Amino acid sequence: MPNSSKLIAFSKEQPARLLSHYLSQNGISAEYKFVEAEYAHAVFLSRLEDEEHARCIAEEFTLNPNDDKYQTAAWQSGHSVDLTAVKSFSLDNLITSLKASPFTACILLLCTGIYVLANLGISAPYAWLHIQYFDQLAENHQWWRILGPALIHFSMLHIVFNLLWWWSLGKQIEQIFGLSSLLLLFVISASLSNVAQLMVSGPNFGGLSGVVYGLVGCVWWLGWLKPEWGVWLPKPIIGFLLIWLVVGYMDILPINMANTAHTVGLICGSLFAWWLSKRPKTS
Repeated sequence: MPNSSKLIAFSKEQPARLLSHYLSQNGISAEYKFVEAEYAHAVFLSRLEDEEHARCIAEEFTLNPNDDKYQTAAWQSGHSVDLTAVKSFSLDNLITSLKASPFTACILLLCTGIYVLANLGISAPYAWLHIQYFDQLAENHQWWRILGPALIHFSMLHIVFNLLWWWSLGKQIEQIFGLSSLLLLFVISASLSNVAQLMVSGPNFGGLSGVVYGLVGCVWWLGWLKPEWGVWLPKPIIGFLLIWLVVGYMDILPINMANTAHTVGLICGSLFAWWLSKRPKTS
């Protein structure tokens, strides 16, 4: 595209392609390009006279990138298949994916290992990670127990649900903002949600759900605060998770839910998103 000018750039490919397809559907000659920069996925215009109109569309897009009209434009252009292509499973792909998100992978494998050991009758990890009241911790100095409940699970459904969300959202944050950001969010959301749940219902609970809701809050609010960063959750998914949170408080489910941990985790993640949005993003 000769003499083209860059309109906007994103940290992920999908929003850049969606916007370029939408611009094309509106008679503006636009093209997606990968560039060597922090925001590597860019949209370029071929005609300078389109710039003012295109910028208005781009600003509207960044405010609500999940609007159905953008995906509709991609479908009409016949290019949406590339956006949702799934790589075939292979051991090499799995190892590459784990290496690309080492902290996300570490927590996933740690939770899985502890759960498998417990089902083999080896309950020592549960005993070492079970949270205790502060007067006990002040005596034995086993402060890791504040994070401990996040690593233990009590049923297959429990661990599968939590780890699927942890993997999906955790690797987004780790790959875009770095391992240290995900580690900090994990520590904050796990410790505060666990302590809050301890104060409300006692020490007999476990699960990564408080951290998962921390990730949900973080990704959800980053989608609002910094849509150009390409971190977001579809509105139906957000709605489902918020409804699930409310249903937990209604006490109509056959299982006990750590509702306080979920709520505190969501608040932690939302505040963490605000903090991330106020500092320069580094990868």
